[in-house]
Amino acid sequence: MKFCSLYSGSSGNSMFIASEHAKILIDAGLPGKKIDDALKIIGENPGDIDGIFVTHEHSDHIRGIGVLSRKYDIPIYTNSDTWSAMEAGIGKIKEHNIRIMDRRSTLSIKDLDITSFNIPHDAVAPVGYTMHYKRKKISVTTDFGIYTEEIRDNIKDSDIILLESNHDVNMLKFGPYPYNLKRRILSEVGHLSNEDCGKAIVDLIRYKPNKKIILGHLSGTNNHPDLALETVIGVLRENDIVSKLDIELTMADRHSPSNIIEI
Repeated sequence: MKFCSLYSGSSGNSMFIASEHAKILIDAGLPGKKIDDALKIIGENPGDIDGIFVTHEHSDHIRGIGVLSRKYDIPIYTNSDTWSAMEAGIGKIKEHNIRIMDRRSTLSIKDLDITSFNIPHDAVAPVGYTMHYKRKKISVTTDFGIYTEEIRDNIKDSDIILLESNHDVNMLKFGPYPYNLKRRILSEVGHLSNEDCGKAIVDLIRYKPNKKIILGHLSGTNNHPDLALETVIGVLRENDIVSKLDIELTMADRHSPSNIIEI
């Protein structure tokens, strides 16, 4: 399998996953031209994408979906509630490219199995996704306020996980956001902090060591890549986990495709 975070951050998100025969995107939250260019940078033809899977309807996850679907005739996969919330914002989509799935369900595209599961976020019906090919598994889980049992049970046996490390709590509390927005981000349906991300990784390592974990969806205002990495590594050290030996920890780039990871 191949995984590449094309963009990851509060300004836009999109991930590329491929098996031997299938190629999909999770979200397309930047203008279609930027997603198009990012795929070409990593040597992929946008016209070969078999489907775009939507996590939720917020603009930083759907901005380019309509353009890509119309230009390359790509199906859009999402649950009915999310589709209702996003439909008006993405323009006209051909009927055969609207693919509705349950919030908790598994479907196959060629040789790739894709499973959706519930996450706690302030959207109508947000989900995370896992992708299986043969004995390998990749998970994408961002935009959630607390690390739940359902998230853990779905991603714990993954080989690669893109996990949210959205904000530093002190930067958020003393930063420029209005009080109501701060409360929303810190709530159980908001976003995961750097420290809570580290605690989630500590738990996940118990189930399958030697994972590749990518920290993603960093806030541009309330976080910094070095701070997120330093905080997570600190939590790991406190729990006797040596990052380079027990886990491969990297960072998803906000503005350009990150390294392609193959398993």
